Amino acid sequence: QVQLVESGGGLVQPGGSLRLSCAASGSIFSINAMGWYRQAPGKERELVAAITSGSTTNYADSVKGRFTISRDNAKNTVYLQMNSLKPEDTAVYYCNAHTIVALTTNDYWGQGTQVTVSS
Repeated sequence: QVQLVESGGGLVQPGGSLRLSCAASGSIFSINAMGWYRQAPGKERELVAAITSGSTTNYADSVKGRFTISRDNAKNTVYLQMNSLKPEDTAVYYCNAHTIVALTTNDYWGQGTQVTVSS
């Protein structure tokens, strides 16, 4: 089992910045990759950014050049730095941990944190 606790959401004006944090605990040795997803009202949940245990990163086209995912292994924490925020970035952001144990995969989710971009 992996527990995820997110923080850092809030209200920001267009063009502003926010940093989301996701602290993992529990069976962290089993985590293969971590990522951030988001879900806007009336839309499906979508991948925003992901980072593997080897620090390979992947981004949605809509956030490339504006968002940066990183990890601090000592703190078991993943960050999402969001710059040049746009109103269309408004959504609930969820942290995800993808685990692999003996060829069995699981996905764990945080509780979600609201990001609102509005003037």
